[in-house]
Amino acid sequence: MTVLPLRLPPDPSARTGRKTRAEELRMQLADEITRGTLPPGASLDETALAARFGVSRTPVREALRELVASGLVDARPHRGAVVARPSVARLQNMFEVMAELEALCAGLCALKMTPPERQQLERLHADMGELMRLGDFAAYREANEQFHTSIYAGSHNDYLIELTLGTRRRLSPFRRAQFRALGRLALSHAEHDRVVTAIQRGDRDGAGGAMRDHIAIVHDAYEQYAQTL
Repeated sequence: MTVLPLRLPPDPSARTGRKTRAEELRMQLADEITRGTLPPGASLDETALAARFGVSRTPVREALRELVASGLVDARPHRGAVVARPSVARLQNMFEVMAELEALCAGLCALKMTPPERQQLERLHADMGELMRLGDFAAYREANEQFHTSIYAGSHNDYLIELTLGTRRRLSPFRRAQFRALGRLALSHAEHDRVVTAIQRGDRDGAGGAMRDHIAIVHDAYEQYAQTL
């Protein structure tokens, strides 16, 4: 797949091009929680998790802190961390903010993306189409993060990039889980196509609206998946 040279976001793992150990642990635990492998109320003991993954307690503690921010984990005084599930209202609020931030990024991309950035976005979108046709869920999910990050970078607004990345980190477990919904890869790619088309046309309102609709559908897809757990 084509690898896009992106502007550096304020995220240590993004600077190196590699995920930190804490990020890897967060994603693994988030996946187990959203799959139902770790049910609500399950204890998440730092020492036991460190032993399980063969790491020190430091990355485990960092991973749990991110999961608390996402609402997947509750940290209770004298009881440690336990698996939670955010309320419907809380998750809806988070997705509403995410939709507005990403819509703003996409709208600015339509105005500010350079010709090389537009070409790179088009190539990544085409590569994702091939992954969708192959049914490669894992690779598509990773490319999806790159797709959205490229749109944040294309806004050329560092403060907006910082806010958007922070919100995405909180919602990442739910955004990744929604790809398990039936037919989601094809629908996701079609939604991306509308965003990319509007950006390439320089249509700020169209790009913002297409991205806002896309994030709303992502939320709906996660809710549908969550009902099957």
